Parts: sequence; structure tokens; C-alpha cells
Amino acid sequence: MNVPVSFSALVQLFDRRGCLAIASGILIALSFPNPGLSFLAWVALIPLLIAMEGCTPPVAFRIGLTCGITGYAFILYWLNIVFVRYGHLPWSVSIPVYLLLVLWLAMFYGLSTFIARLGELVGIKAAFTLPVAWVAFDFIRSFLFSGFAWAMLGHSQFRTLPLIQIADLAGVYGITLLIVLANIVLHRALRAVSGAGVPYPVKSAVILLILLCATLFYGFDRLNETETDQGKPLRIALIQGNIPQDVKWSPEFRELTVDTYERLTREASKGGVDLIVWPESAVPFFFQDEPLQAERIRGLARELNACLLFGSPAHELRNGKSTFLNSAFLISPQGETLGRADKLHLVPLGEYIPLGRFLTFINKLVVGIGDFSPGERAVPLNMGSTKLGIQVCYEVIFPELARQYVQAGARVLVAITNDAWFGRSSAPYQHLAISTFRAIETRTPLIRAANTGVTAIVDHNGHISTMTSLFVEAYRTGEIKPGSGESLYLTIGDAPAWLCVFLTAGIAMFAWFKRKKTKE
Repeated sequence: MNVPVSFSALVQLFDRRGCLAIASGILIALSFPNPGLSFLAWVALIPLLIAMEGCTPPVAFRIGLTCGITGYAFILYWLNIVFVRYGHLPWSVSIPVYLLLVLWLAMFYGLSTFIARLGELVGIKAAFTLPVAWVAFDFIRSFLFSGFAWAMLGHSQFRTLPLIQIADLAGVYGITLLIVLANIVLHRALRAVSGAGVPYPVKSAVILLILLCATLFYGFDRLNETETDQGKPLRIALIQGNIPQDVKWSPEFRELTVDTYERLTREASKGGVDLIVWPESAVPFFFQDEPLQAERIRGLARELNACLLFGSPAHELRNGKSTFLNSAFLISPQGETLGRADKLHLVPLGEYIPLGRFLTFINKLVVGIGDFSPGERAVPLNMGSTKLGIQVCYEVIFPELARQYVQAGARVLVAITNDAWFGRSSAPYQHLAISTFRAIETRTPLIRAANTGVTAIVDHNGHISTMTSLFVEAYRTGEIKPGSGESLYLTIGDAPAWLCVFLTAGIAMFAWFKRKKTKE
């Protein structure tokens, strides 16, 4: 059977472009923890850009989609650990759910490349359209349908402190824009050097150089800036109990769990501390309903003369109905309850079932997973000298929540989490990487207590001064200074990202009108 030449050429072209897109996806994945080869992000898009040369916008979408599927398939492999081992879903369900999420996130890559190629066809340079569109769709996916602000390109640079200080101006999106622009400039330069007849990207290179120099100058200036006196430093102790997830809620292990936290807390507090932090759901019972166990915890706070913050499920009546909450309680050195903070952004399928009233079959698939309600507002907990902004597990990936707490007066961010769900995977390190940006954006130190790791102390510049290993009993102590609560990002929020959204819409409309006019 003879295959038409045109069809054969199309298949070969798609194969070449598909392989290049897959290569970009792999490089993107490798830039995130683990292995965390962050420098790869600066060249990861070059194969993708080569694949996009001379293609139509629909083909550009497929190329971007392929890149995104590859990248997120590797980055989010750990979702299957969550679904199968702890969610008790069969592989036949876990894999499709995992692939659906990967496909959803990859779609935003495809839309970015579609807009970039559409703009190029009407004379708008990709050096402008692709960085703007990439940021726009990253931002949109951070809130659309509950949002999933995980593994944006800028997050890969969490260890490069001079570079990421601009997060207090434009959030992680500013770093992402720089990375995409750098990839375009390098791609154009390589094509010019190779004799492909492509002019050197002089203007784009100059703009990139100016932006990078300004970014690094600003970054080093912020890192060298003398801290203003924002109040008395806090001596803190972060406790990592390493309680196995499969026995965490078993009544027969309750005593052992509390014993473990008491023992580690006493060890960590020998030199005297102001604040002790236990992880999310460290107390495996309703603190409100267990007076004997509650008194034991209050007594520990009195014994150590320190504030004690811990995670516990809670409940309250709303409109006459009992509502369950994933919460944190703060106990004073006198053993009194100073306040409770409730988790505001819940995990879909983990803490609630989206459209559960209609998708009843999903309820059957996730037997044993909790059904919680979100807290009503960001309420900092006041320990007297300092207010604490509490972020429970997953919600630390959303910058707007940290911003709300700091705007409400919090000067220390406290992230409590139970990353045991992730197993021995890359996810706890990816989670930590994202959380460091909350400290820079708000110029507020972030302390993180995790059940199985990674427990860490992050200063207001995003520097991780100490951290634990995974799946070990451990604690970390240190001294932190309350943050200033002053940054441009706190004032303007995601205005730069919204600007990219409007510019992207403008590019699409301009291209549509111009192409329509050409056809006429």
C-alpha cells in the first residue's frame, strides 16, 4: 500500500515536533525537586520553540499540550501514591484521575503556545507573546475550578535567592516571565549561530539583559538590607512526630501519638522557647471534645511556659448544621485557648468531594476520606507579642491566602502540614519550594512543621536556615524576627499577572481581527 507523500511528511513532521516537545517536558520536570536541577529551566523550552517553528496555531497548541503532559506526568507522579495507598482507590481509577489532572494542567501550556504562534502570524514577536501568555495562563490555572498553583516555572528557582527577591514585587510570575524570555532569546541566538537565516535577537537580548541585571541588583540589595526592628525575636521549636498515616487515626495509637509529641517537645524546649508548633492534625481527636486529653496538652504549655500551636479537627454549628473543620489551636503559656484558625482552601477529593451531591459514585470511590468545610475568613492568632498567620497544608501554595493573613496583621506565617500522604516522593520538597515564595512575597518569615517532613525555618528572604529529613522523628529550633509586613506585592497583589491576562486577551483579539480582515 502506497502512503501519500504529503501524509507521510505530515506524520514525520509531527513525530519530530512531538519528540522535541517531550524533550522540553522532561527538562522542565528535572528542574523541580527532586532532582531540582534548576538551571535546566533556563533552556528547557528551547526544544519546544524549535518544534513550534513554522507551524500553525492548532499545531502549536498540540506541541504545547505534549510538552505539558510530559512535564506534569513526571512532576506529579506522586499523586498515585496518594490515591492508591491512602485514598484506597484501585489503579484502574487512580491512573485516569491522575492523567485527567495532568491533561488539565497541560492544556494551559498548549494555550500559551497557541497564543504565541497566533501572535507571530500577525507580526507580534514571540519574545513578547509567549512570556506574557505563559504568565497569564499560569495565573488562570491558579484559581480556575478551585485552582492548582503547583510547579510554576518560577518555583524551580527557590534556591537562587538573588533572583527570586522580585517575588515581593510581582510574585512568582515575575520569575516565570524572565525564564520564558531567556529561553526565547537563547533559542533565537542558537538558530542565528547555526546559520538558519534567523537574525540575532538583539533587541530581545538587550531587554533580557536589562531585566536580569535589574532583578539581580534588586535581589542583592534586598539580601544585604539591614532588618528594621519589628519586635522581639521569637524562639521557636518545630516538632516532627513522624506518625504513620495508616495508624494516625487509630484510637489504640492515640496515647503513643501524644507521648511522642510530648517527648520531642520537652527535648526541643530545654533551652527555653516562646512558641512550639506541632503539625497538621497532630492531635488525632477533637480537642474541643476531649477534656482529659486537652488538659494534658494545656499542662504541657504551662510546664514549658510557652505558647503551643497544634493541628486538630474541629466542629461548629453553621445554620443549625454541624460543620467539620481542619483547624489549628493556639494555647497560651497559662494553658488558655488563645484562638483557632480554620483551613480556608480545602483539597478536592481529599477534604471534600467536588459536586458530591451529583457525583455520588465518587463518594464510593473515596471511602474514608474526610468531608470538611472551609473556614470563613483569615484570622491571625495572637500570641501576645506577635500575630501568627496559619496556613494548613495545601493552602500554602496559594499566595492570596498568605497575603490576607499578613494584611490582617500576621507577622509570622506558620505552615502546618501532613505530607505523609506523599510517601517517599518528590512532593514534600516541591511543597517546601513553593512555600518559600510566601515568605518573600509578604516579607514575613515562614516556619513549617510537617508530620513526616520536611520541617523547616524560612526567613523573610526565602532562605531555608534549617530543615529535616523525611520520615524521621525530629525537631528544629531557632530564632526568628517578625516580618515587616511591607511589600509592593502586599499592596497590588496579582495586578502584574492580571495585566498579562488582559494583554493575552488583547493579542488574541488583535490576531483574530487582523486575520479576518486579511481574508476579506
